Amino acid sequence: MHTPDSRARSDWSSLNDVKTVTLSPLQKTIHTDVRIPGSKSFTNRALIIAAMAEGPSTLSGILRSDDSFWCIDTLNKLGIETKVDGDTIKINGCNGNWPTKEADLYIGAAGTTARFLPGALAASHEGEWLVEASERMSQRPVELLLEGLRTLGASIESAGYYPLKIKGHGLKGGPVTISGKQSSQFISGLLIASPYAEQEVTVTIPDYIVQHAYVKITIDLMERFGVKVESNDELTTMVIPPSVYKGQELELEADASTASYFFALAALTNSRIKVTNLNMNTNQPDIYMVDIYEKMGCTVTRGDSFIEVIGTDQLKGGFDISMKEMSDQTLTLAALAPFASGPITLRDVEHIRHHESDRISAICKELTKLGIKVEEFADGLTVYPGTPSPAVLDSYDDHRVAMSLALIGLKVPGITVNDPGCVSKTCPTYFELLESMGVTVQYNKE
Repeated sequence: MHTPDSRARSDWSSLNDVKTVTLSPLQKTIHTDVRIPGSKSFTNRALIIAAMAEGPSTLSGILRSDDSFWCIDTLNKLGIETKVDGDTIKINGCNGNWPTKEADLYIGAAGTTARFLPGALAASHEGEWLVEASERMSQRPVELLLEGLRTLGASIESAGYYPLKIKGHGLKGGPVTISGKQSSQFISGLLIASPYAEQEVTVTIPDYIVQHAYVKITIDLMERFGVKVESNDELTTMVIPPSVYKGQELELEADASTASYFFALAALTNSRIKVTNLNMNTNQPDIYMVDIYEKMGCTVTRGDSFIEVIGTDQLKGGFDISMKEMSDQTLTLAALAPFASGPITLRDVEHIRHHESDRISAICKELTKLGIKVEEFADGLTVYPGTPSPAVLDSYDDHRVAMSLALIGLKVPGITVNDPGCVSKTCPTYFELLESMGVTVQYNKE
């Protein structure tokens, strides 16, 4: 069984003393409206940009999760004044010049902070910081990002992984080429730092970006903070002139990735779930999971201020799909697949082997424990229909593994998930939200 990295859990996490959760199959269908917590993708981008900005910012709808907690904690250690009230934060920006010139920083398991902070620190004209991360984050390579930042003039010492030693020497700017195949966050990390370079920065992608939509989210937020980014439609060339972020008042979107688990719940249990603070007008790619639920036989209503999914008696399977742009939802769909009418093949997600866990390997192992036939290949898997058996399932200290596997327990008796507290990385209230809808969750501390 995977041992959780307890240091990465924050004051905003929950279930730290809970060893396992056991879910009970629904006795009746759910018909409910729900408000989903804020977007992880928007929260940490906005926090770092607001901290770099000139003047104060107020961000409402932030996600109160481990990733956000450690990002805010890091900004505080860098001398940034913040005040958190519920899901609203006030931030006094430093105009690219971090007040604390020397500090040891800990960013937890936040992939976003790990990719966005190095450039933001290196762009400063003085300071020296040691940045450490969680055990798993320290196993995830960042050399591609560091090479790009060094091309722009950054002074960063590392072995290609965390920890990093970063000196604030400013960025020269100029042209930089970076592959988009490994992580879109590397590109976002370059973009966020670029306005503070001495010269115009031109970012060129020689191949393709694994998830375009997240780069669009970065560009959108940069522009909302007053920085112009010129790009072509494919985002293979992006030009950022020297500029300064200006403090803003922003309301952040609900998290489309989190919403998808509740839409999956509706799909799986023939229930009706309406998410009241999300619509299709978002750059978050996981919003398009509703198209897949519709393809599987669900009824989807796309409103101006809501999205509603109504499930079906029998989910339709028998399809082969690229999950490249919605790779975070690969496991969600894999958890539904045993209940579909035919096998479902999920492709183009080799990069998720390097996330919080090797997600392809993890979901294949856990579905196999349930007695489900699975075929694993380099960039995905095929899941065959079957009747899952009761089992104790591992979460691999990975929020997406835990949230996806928990769904199976709404249909199958005897499903227990180890280390449910890992959901605090992006949705500490996940199991509470399920309970509020009428799901029976048993918390086991032994």
